[in-house]
Amino acid sequence: MASSADNIASNLSFANFSKATELKNRIWFTIGALIVFRFLSFVPLPGVNPLVLSQLYEQTQGGILDLFNTFSGGSLERMSLIALGIMPYITASIVVQLAASLHPALAAMKKEGASGRQKLNQYTRYGTVFLCAIQGWFLATGLEAYGAQAGLQAVVMPGIMFRIVAVISLVGGSMFLLWLGEQITSRGIGNGVSLIIMAGIISRFPSFTANLFEGGRSGAISPFVIIFFVAMIVGLVLLICFMERAQRRLLIQYPKRASARGMMQADRSHLPLKLNTAGVIPPIFASSLLLLPLTITQFAGEGINPDSTMGGVINTLNFYLRHGQPLYMALYAAGIIFFSFFYTAVVFNPEETAENLKKNGGFIPGIRPGKRTQDYLDYVLTRITVVGAIYLTLVCVIPEYMIAQTGIPLFLGGTSLLIVVNVTVDTISQIQSHLLAHQYGDLIKKARLKGRLR
Repeated sequence: MASSADNIASNLSFANFSKATELKNRIWFTIGALIVFRFLSFVPLPGVNPLVLSQLYEQTQGGILDLFNTFSGGSLERMSLIALGIMPYITASIVVQLAASLHPALAAMKKEGASGRQKLNQYTRYGTVFLCAIQGWFLATGLEAYGAQAGLQAVVMPGIMFRIVAVISLVGGSMFLLWLGEQITSRGIGNGVSLIIMAGIISRFPSFTANLFEGGRSGAISPFVIIFFVAMIVGLVLLICFMERAQRRLLIQYPKRASARGMMQADRSHLPLKLNTAGVIPPIFASSLLLLPLTITQFAGEGINPDSTMGGVINTLNFYLRHGQPLYMALYAAGIIFFSFFYTAVVFNPEETAENLKKNGGFIPGIRPGKRTQDYLDYVLTRITVVGAIYLTLVCVIPEYMIAQTGIPLFLGGTSLLIVVNVTVDTISQIQSHLLAHQYGDLIKKARLKGRLR
């Protein structure tokens, strides 16, 4: 017979949404914060000429700036106050995670609980400010130099004052986005930083859809190609939803303990291991490394002689590492697989997990606690990481191949698609959790009312 909790979970629907006042307030706050983010993406940096920026950006397309521009919702293309977006914070958090896994002092701080996590978050913020200052300075100087090489006056009054004002503005814009993301996490719904990245990605969806159907109407794009693209996106979304929620659950047995009635009973639980433990980090790292040669060539401009040895090497790399080239896709797939294993080893530590299980008296049935448990966890994690790496490779390489074959600039690449689907699924899960908690609250109130009447 199903319990009351099971009945509540099975009858959960959005029909009760109108009664959840707190949830509605959280959703409205999240929507308002994302609207503020979109407004800021159109506020230009002081001292730049917005009319010239689009011409400059067209000459630098295809490099690593395209990736950052996608995550920032076009803010880098318009050189707005939030041109750097939230990427410096993502980079700083990854560096702190790697340092916490390698450095003994930071590893000990990580085990301190809430106070240790608070200190690591503070270090992440310091790193974000440092990265924003460096990237902002290079962005301002590069804007001046590259605009002068192209014969365009991108900066109204170039000089040291413009660079200082640009660095202060960019640092302030990125830190405001970080604060806005934290407010969404605490007062809204979902993860604030992830929602800001997702909002930047899907902001380009209307223009892409309009261009796609306009090409179909004018005959530039075949209707069969459009249908195939839509079917491919739907299929990839379903695959991502299935694989991101897939887990390998290891049964954990605890020794018998005395219950309230004096009987001895054994506790059981599960250790969930995600199929894709590394998340979206491997595609981001792999694509960033492959796009570096093209970015260096674009910003170096005439500084590198094409007839020199360095110029010849970079031009050869740019030719073979273009989107859709066989070498690019092969190295992209190899990079995703490598970073999947590397980042999984950083995030999940089998030795620490086995030691925690041993301290709490837990063990895997048929496996001895300690070293044998560590080896077994390592064995299982390696096997599921192989499946996760293959899944990430397929999701990221298939769109690249289709873009190369059809020539359609699909803005939803594999990395963007992973972020959008993951954030959407996570946000919907949190909304369902709030609705479930609201129904539990109503049941408790009714139970108290019946008790008083009795």
